[in-house]
Amino acid sequence: MDYKAALEEIERAIEEIREKNKETPIIVEGEKDVKALHSMDIKGVIITVHRGMEIANLCDYIAANYKEVIILTDWDRKGWQLCRKIERNLKGRTKCITEYRLIFAKNSMVKDIESMPTFLKNLRRRVKRGKNFSNDF
Repeated sequence: MDYKAALEEIERAIEEIREKNKETPIIVEGEKDVKALHSMDIKGVIITVHRGMEIANLCDYIAANYKEVIILTDWDRKGWQLCRKIERNLKGRTKCITEYRLIFAKNSMVKDIESMPTFLKNLRRRVKRGKNFSNDF
């Protein structure tokens, strides 16, 4: 895939997240992820996992208050495990939207939300210069 196609898919996903986040909360791992989402103009309800609450209690809170949730944990091994744990705890209670993690994992060279703003800035620069993945490797 070339940079332009990757950028288009990531930007489309971010726009969808912005719209969904008006009514649907996002789960992230930490405060740096929250700041990164804010820098991408995603400013609805964002819930951090690492805020001192057990996963089961956090999921009980989410299930009691929301019909669906967007999970944007990191797309490294730990993040995938955390995503699955949240999904298991919410199963049958709250719909878990995880496809954006897959889009970001497939189209970016970073493994977390906190790195996305810088990655996007650099990707936009490469697209503007007309570079492709194959040109850089």
